[in-house]
Amino acid sequence: MIFDFAGKAPFHQLLDPALLVVYGLSALVIVLLALAAARLRGLSVRDGAFGAMTAAFPNSGFIGVPLLVSLLGQPAASPVILTIAIDIIFTSSLCLAIAESGRRGGFLTTLLTSLKAIARNPMFLSIVLGGLFSALEWGLYSPIEAIVKLLGSAASPVALFTIGAVLWRAELLTRNQDHRPSPYMDVVVFKLFFHPLLVMGMAVVVAKLWGLELSPLALSALILTAALPSASNVSLLAERFGADNSRIAKIILITTATSFFSFSGLATWLGVMG
Repeated sequence: MIFDFAGKAPFHQLLDPALLVVYGLSALVIVLLALAAARLRGLSVRDGAFGAMTAAFPNSGFIGVPLLVSLLGQPAASPVILTIAIDIIFTSSLCLAIAESGRRGGFLTTLLTSLKAIARNPMFLSIVLGGLFSALEWGLYSPIEAIVKLLGSAASPVALFTIGAVLWRAELLTRNQDHRPSPYMDVVVFKLFFHPLLVMGMAVVVAKLWGLELSPLALSALILTAALPSASNVSLLAERFGADNSRIAKIILITTATSFFSFSGLATWLGVMG
């Protein structure tokens, strides 16, 4: 699905410097705010880092691209795909490195490991390969393109099944929790409300300071991407790195449920939904 959208998008739109700066800076600010909030609440660096990842990393890969293309049209695919690349390369790598910073050489070692792992990330490879096809104006052989379309159409239902499994696991982890749950509602507010507001404000600041302006469609796509619920794969990473996965799964659960209302309200306010 990502390859198909990236391959059909104009190549220059996949490297929009204004979008890179606005979304990248917004992600950095959200990560720092979530880390500061976790520090004030007495959480560990690892738990704070994964909370920051859920606050800054939206579920844009499987939900954001098809949803925003259906709302805004095919041109919305380019900005959403670029945000996925930013979150994979920058946001997740930074948060993983912070999570491991307590170990000797942990920050740099984990950062390098994360960057190396990006080269094997299927979503990132899809973006790069699609961008290459876009830059060279290549197209797939018709039978192969039909197969790619079928696989892309299956991506969203599979993603919904995955999200359902993560939400079920959130309930299971909460039920089996034998200690006082870590605070998480501040991260929910950061993700669903402050993140899109920050993108709006950052677009104005960047336009005034550096003269980099986003088109109305790209800005709407960026704001709505920031308003998506937390990415479900963060729960898998939290479990792998030994963070409080009950807290992370609960954040994913609440942002997913709440976004049905918050996302719809924001889209209506932006004039996207009638």
